[in-house]
Amino acid sequence: MIRSMTGFGKAFGEYQDKKINVEVRSLNSKQLDLNTRVSGLYRENEHSYRSRVGKAVIRGKSELSIYIENNTELPKAAINVHLAKNYYNDLKSFADSINESKTSLLSQVLRMPDVMKTSHPEIETEEWETVSKTIEKAIVKFNEFRIQEGEKLGNDFKMRLQTMRNLLSEIEGLDADRINKVKVKLNANLDTLKIEIDQNRFEQELIYYLEKYDITEEKVRLRAHCEYFIETMNENDAQGKKLGFIGQEMGREINTIGSKANHSEIQKLVVQMKDELEKIKEQVLNVL
Repeated sequence: MIRSMTGFGKAFGEYQDKKINVEVRSLNSKQLDLNTRVSGLYRENEHSYRSRVGKAVIRGKSELSIYIENNTELPKAAINVHLAKNYYNDLKSFADSINESKTSLLSQVLRMPDVMKTSHPEIETEEWETVSKTIEKAIVKFNEFRIQEGEKLGNDFKMRLQTMRNLLSEIEGLDADRINKVKVKLNANLDTLKIEIDQNRFEQELIYYLEKYDITEEKVRLRAHCEYFIETMNENDAQGKKLGFIGQEMGREINTIGSKANHSEIQKLVVQMKDELEKIKEQVLNVL
């Protein structure tokens, strides 16, 4: 079963007066690119949360957000009085030495490093557990979303692959007629020359000539690639890159059929197959 690289999961947890919100989201990208936006209270364990989400995301441009709502007890800010007095006295002495006004010294002191301290309460073990469980819930919903989106992608792939196989069957129906027309055309051209030819040599040259136009191997390989694409879709591991490689091989076989065809109707069918394959390749970029 394939999974989409696009995903979103959101979960809520409650601990005392806090409502903990966790969101995990991702978009398609070649590699894992994870950003985090974590509330200051929980930054201590940010690395652990990042690691857990990264393992779940695997690949994609993603983001983990953890924030708090309805926190009735806001962090308290306190002034480091001793440090503030030292700053004030130093600034006052400096202002006196250059005859500057001292009216704005207080506001400048309050902006100096470490003058204002914000105290955060110690996080209890139960709260850490609540955050951890909430992250797990968000990851579960995130994966469910990816599976749902992957199912839609899978249905689209199957539909387009079936269209390609139907077009290939039409090509197979035209192929025998194409070879006969080439033989008739060559014989007609020789008849217009009105010369004697070695029939055995002609047959040898005709076989060599027709071999250059033979597309049997390409048809067999293309049909096999279509089957392999579906088999790969049903694997449990991330298949996006592998499906991309299979799509490239399918493109090579279709191009070869088109170049060897020398038949207008077959080339029209080849164009339709290319169109379906291009749409498959675009969607494969969204597969995990």
